[in-house]
Amino acid sequence: MTPPVSPAARAADDPGLAELASESVILFDMAGRVRYWNPAAEILFGWPPLGIVGRTIAHLSPPVDGGGWRQLLQEGRWQGIVQRRSPSGAYVGAAVRQHVRYHDDGTPRDIVEYGHGVSDGNPLRYADDQVSDARLAATWEIDISGARAAIDAVAGQHEILEPAELDARLRAVVQAARIVEVNDRTARLVGGNRGRALMVGQSVADFWPVGSRATLGELIVDAACCETDDAVHRRALASDGILRDPTLSVWPADSDAAADRLFVAVNGAADDDRSYPYLRASEARYRKLIHFMPVALWQVDASRMGKIYAELRARGVTDFEGYLEEHPELVALAATTVPVTDVNRSAIQLIGGSNAQDLIQPVGYLFAESLDSLRRVMIGRFSGRQNYSEFMKVRRLDGRILDVRFSVTYPEPLLELDTTIFSLEDVTDRLRMESQLRQIQADFSHAARISTLGELTSSIAHEVNQPLAAIMTNAETSLRWLARPDIDFEKVRQLTARIAASARRADDIVGRIRGMAAKQPPELVALNLNEVVQESLLFVRHEVDTRAIRVMASYARGLKLVTGDRIQLQQVVVNLLINAIQAVEAQSETDREIALATGADPDGAIWFSLRDTGPGIAPEHLGRIFEGFFTTKHDGMGIGLAICHSIVAAHGGSIAVENRPDGGAEFRFSLPGETRAARGGQAAERKARPRATIAPSDD
Repeated sequence: MTPPVSPAARAADDPGLAELASESVILFDMAGRVRYWNPAAEILFGWPPLGIVGRTIAHLSPPVDGGGWRQLLQEGRWQGIVQRRSPSGAYVGAAVRQHVRYHDDGTPRDIVEYGHGVSDGNPLRYADDQVSDARLAATWEIDISGARAAIDAVAGQHEILEPAELDARLRAVVQAARIVEVNDRTARLVGGNRGRALMVGQSVADFWPVGSRATLGELIVDAACCETDDAVHRRALASDGILRDPTLSVWPADSDAAADRLFVAVNGAADDDRSYPYLRASEARYRKLIHFMPVALWQVDASRMGKIYAELRARGVTDFEGYLEEHPELVALAATTVPVTDVNRSAIQLIGGSNAQDLIQPVGYLFAESLDSLRRVMIGRFSGRQNYSEFMKVRRLDGRILDVRFSVTYPEPLLELDTTIFSLEDVTDRLRMESQLRQIQADFSHAARISTLGELTSSIAHEVNQPLAAIMTNAETSLRWLARPDIDFEKVRQLTARIAASARRADDIVGRIRGMAAKQPPELVALNLNEVVQESLLFVRHEVDTRAIRVMASYARGLKLVTGDRIQLQQVVVNLLINAIQAVEAQSETDREIALATGADPDGAIWFSLRDTGPGIAPEHLGRIFEGFFTTKHDGMGIGLAICHSIVAAHGGSIAVENRPDGGAEFRFSLPGETRAARGGQAAERKARPRATIAPSDD
């Protein structure tokens, strides 16, 4: 009957299983060199795999009186008690079983050892058979070849240098040391989301807690200058928020293998008292949540650019935007070197990839249609912002262009990690619908203007007839003067000048009407609100005159300009004027008054107000007065004030109405004032008349 195979024996053939074994599992080659060292062996003997794999058994202890190793090679198996040296220099007793494994041709292949700790000849028993993550060291293999100059600058200088200078030099040693390899625990504790692969080649300082960098630097110097390869340099550290009461150990690698390599191990329990399986399960839940979120997410490692930003700050660069204008190659560098390290399912769907690997590449593909967006992202990172957002375009893998809302969340500076999160929201359909809505609103506004002009037909006819009548009168008079035998050329010249002036006036009137009636997209320019009001009054002058309405206008001096569309703002004022005219015409002639005014609020907003002496607005209608198709007139459409509201809102302003205590209604709208810097060289504001009264025309 075939004897049962123990779990440890099966684990020797499967390193993945050996990682989970509670028994020490070590694999030697036939020369006694360690090829594999499982976590239980690390717990038993104290050496982490990074620091022991590749060394010979002689580094741990001489062969057991020479007989055990010889017997093993002769008989293929051996068991007994061995003493192995730990990093602290103390010896650890272990009960081990060693087996030689053979190739198919019968030649020895390697040696597998299984072991348990012993004390006073009795096997040690742990509280459980699980290999606790907290009992493993966070292990680093580092390269100090680039730190030799920094090491030489501090070696033997401890007693001479001032404390601040010594601290700075020791930190420089850590900064110059580079990561060759780390174990899983190190990656979990300090690697953030980057993992082992992205830590390799980086400075040790990028991941080592700030508070103990000088201590690490001191042990690196000690190990680098020590003549004994076996020496382990150890120091207790203060709790750093990552591990509780950690112990730091540094020792050199085998000098025959790598003269500039050191091993660093940090032992200590995680400071949050939670087991690794719990943390791993928590991370798995977090990653699952992120993976299935409906928002497309990219995880980006911007650590390389973070170093460049730090160097620029150290050189005194403060105007980073100006620096990028002079060095556009830095934006191109970011596009080609900053890697995407992870994406979720929504990101793959948004870009049209088949799997995550299609998107795991430098971030440049996200900014192919908008490189300026990447420049603004870099400016936000340099200036220390927590987040940034804008609308931009992105190209899918199938070539289709999308409109997206792009947002970036920058890392917290104190965490000393540089994991940046991008999120993209497809707003293509939304922007298309908004564009269609704006077009509908523009058409609606145009229809309202045409309707308003229809109400002003008599005024328009009167305005046009006046210059036409003057032209006709002056032309007939000119003909009579030209028919005289003694022609008075000076008189004819005066009459011709009047004809030209009347023609220009007619042209201005027609131009205003055509502008109001034309269907054209809004044109946002810097405007003087006083001028807009004065031009609007010209449309209703005849209505005012024929109804004997007194219009009092008070214009504030020195108003800031506003940014807006002249025709649309004129439409608002004309609409309010027509409503006021209709409100006061039922009053007696002595009570028909409309008062206009402009001014500025303390916050810089520019306002216009219109007060009338009409009956006011019924209290129950005040809350609905700007609703579409709401009207109190029997023949009204209810679109005039709704259009006024939408135009003012589109200009970033607000409009309101209230009844005055002494009778009548007051409408008031305000618009954001334009700063001088935003005008970009606009002409200085024209001075407005301090006060004006529109009286009945003499024409």
